[in-house]
Amino acid sequence: MIVGYARVSSAGQSLDVQEAVLAEAGCEKTFSEKQSGTSTKSRQALTAALDFVREGDTFTVTRLDRLARSVLDLHQIVERLSAKGCGLRVVQQAGVDTTSSTGKLTLAVLAAVAEFETEIRKERQRDGIARAKEAGVYKGRRATIPVDRVREMHAGGMRPVDIAREMGIGRASVYRLLPPPS
Repeated sequence: MIVGYARVSSAGQSLDVQEAVLAEAGCEKTFSEKQSGTSTKSRQALTAALDFVREGDTFTVTRLDRLARSVLDLHQIVERLSAKGCGLRVVQQAGVDTTSSTGKLTLAVLAAVAEFETEIRKERQRDGIARAKEAGVYKGRRATIPVDRVREMHAGGMRPVDIAREMGIGRASVYRLLPPPS
C-alpha cells in the first residue's frame, strides 16, 4: 500500500496541492495536518501514519521538508519505517527512495541541506531582529494593560487584588506595574 503524508506549517495554508500530488502518486490513504515541522513531537497525523504503515508499504511525501526539518528527526523516521519493512519515497525530489542504496545516499544529502537551510533562516531572523532593535524599530509587543489606570486605582486606595479582579488581569501584573513600596 502507498501511504501519503501531507503537512503545512500554519492554519492559513492549504494542503490541497500536496494531497493532489500524493493522490496522483498513487496514495491509497493520506494523513494530513497543519503543524510546524521543526519537531516531530505533537504531530499527531505523522504518528498515526507511521503507526498505520505495514511491511511492504511505501510511505510517501511530496518533499523532505514536509516530513522533517532536522537530519536527526528524518533518520529516526526512516529507521522506524525500515524496522517495519517500509520504504520512503519523496515524489518531488527524484532519487529519494530508501529501497535503493542510491536513494538512501540522496536522502542523507538532502536532509543535511534542509537542516542547513533551516539554521541559516534562523540566523537571518535573529540578525534582522537585532538590527531592528538597534535601530529602535523593534520594541517588542505593545503594552495591553493601561499602566496609568492601574496606578490611579492604587493611589485611590484600591488593593492590588481588587484592581486585578476589576481589570480582568493577574495580580502579579498589577504588582509589576506598581512602584516599589518605600
